[in-house]
Parts: sequence; C-alpha cells; structure tokens
Amino acid sequence: MLVELVKVSKFPWSPWLAQVRTPFGGTAVRWCGDQAAKPGEYHVEWTVDEDIAWGRNAKPAVGVGPGVRPGEHCVVLRGRLDLTVDGAAVLDFDGSQILLDLADPPPEGVDGTWVELFIEREKIALYPYEL
Repeated sequence: MLVELVKVSKFPWSPWLAQVRTPFGGTAVRWCGDQAAKPGEYHVEWTVDEDIAWGRNAKPAVGVGPGVRPGEHCVVLRGRLDLTVDGAAVLDFDGSQILLDLADPPPEGVDGTWVELFIEREKIALYPYEL
C-alpha cells in the first residue's frame, strides 16, 4: 500500500513510530524501516501482532470502506474480514492483505463483512519496501 510518511519519531517509552496518511485516514504506528526516513510516499506492508478476539478488539464496522484513525489508546483499522479455511483471517485493507491470528472463532456471518479492529499502535507495524 502506498502511504504518505509525515515523520518518524521516538519517545522514551515507545518504539519508533511513523505518522502516516492514507486517502482514507491517518495515524501513528510502529515503523520498521529506516529511522532516518524522510517525509514522502512509501510502499508499505501492514502487520498486526495481536490476536483478534471478537467483542474485545474487533467489532462490526460503523460505515463501509477502508479506514484508519487514532483511537483513545489504540489505532482503529476498518476493512473487510475474510476467514481462511485453516482458522486464520485476512483483513482486506484497501487491497492490501493483513494476515490476522484469531483468539477464538468469530461469530457466524462476519465473513466478508466490514469490521473495525482496535489495536495498540505498538502492535501494528509498517514495513516499507521497494517496487
């Protein structure tokens, strides 16, 4: 996915964080690229390093379409949830696929629906790559 990197910064209590913008929102998340990265456009892969538990950090989305925004103490990702045959899940995030680990099977009927994930910003990572 192509994002606009606004800045990379570090606070004493956190990993390196990137302030990013997308056409459907922006937020700060863990940055796994060059700590001296300059502002500009970067192709990135998104990862989520937290088990998804329906009703705890996942729920039906308010609205449709991809979205990303800061929450109170988290980042909110909105995408379409696709369940895999092996018990995992994938969040379709504007054409980018984010592999998710499920703590428990989600309720029936959520496969293919828009969901919102509420994830700590340190548990969402961006990995820049070159095309």
